[in-house]
Amino acid sequence: MYPTTPDGRYFVVKGQLWRCTNPGLSEAERQRLVKALMTARRAVKAAKTSEDPEALRNARASVDAAKVALGERGPVWWEDGSPDYNRKRVANSPYARWFSDEVEGVDPS
Repeated sequence: MYPTTPDGRYFVVKGQLWRCTNPGLSEAERQRLVKALMTARRAVKAAKTSEDPEALRNARASVDAAKVALGERGPVWWEDGSPDYNRKRVANSPYARWFSDEVEGVDPS
């Protein structure tokens, strides 16, 4: 499991912030969108294998559309006006102290 920021907006992988799925989605809608995302990712793999540039463009567009619908890309899902730090280094964000204190400072034993 990856550490999630205290506000639930991001999770951290290898020091980089990634936007979480919109928690306001119903479970049924989230599952539908995740299924669409996985289908689109398989289509990307197939297009790469077949070396079909048009199929690859279409598949990547489907991945992007699913991620936007999930709230992981595109307009932010929170409404307090806070900026988006998606795909930014946690060390260069307002979450740097939290990450340093709460995650990196944790004794693994």
